[in-house]
Amino acid sequence: MEGRGQVKRDSLAGTLLLAHPAMKDPNFRRSVILMSAHTDEGAMGVVLNRPLGKRLGELSGDFALGPLASVPIYTGGPVQTDQLVLAAWQTRDDGFRLHFGIEPEKARELAADEATHLRAFLGYSGWSAGQLENEMKHKTWVVADVPDDLLAQAQDDTLWRTVLGREGAEWKLLAGEPEDPEAN
Repeated sequence: MEGRGQVKRDSLAGTLLLAHPAMKDPNFRRSVILMSAHTDEGAMGVVLNRPLGKRLGELSGDFALGPLASVPIYTGGPVQTDQLVLAAWQTRDDGFRLHFGIEPEKARELAADEATHLRAFLGYSGWSAGQLENEMKHKTWVVADVPDDLLAQAQDDTLWRTVLGREGAEWKLLAGEPEDPEAN
């Protein structure tokens, strides 16, 4: 099935990877991954739609007070799940800008800007050299551009359905299938 998201790109950095509806891997089933890097050496990103329902202030005393205490925490992926990754998004007139893997001091600076959205991730999603390219050949992922309203969308299980559904009529139909079709 071809869709807007199946365009060949040299680098997937700055795009979204949407799990194919048939994917069964529980780490990535119905996931939306924001890609931060993609080179010949590998790729990495973070899962956007796995909120942990916690804030940085609850995780560590280092963040208990100040502008980072209320930053939401998400499961970023199955790699190094004890590692905290801070990211900031800025939506400006000149487009979308991602600051990935930033230090807490930089995050505090960015938190002062109302156009900035901060998130914390435990772990990340990573691929070794050639691994993601192989998965792409097997149509494991649907590539999508980051929609302008990404941050306005619910950042939970419905995000995958919403973004995948925008990739075309067939994808919308597949995205609307129940989690367990036998329970339908």
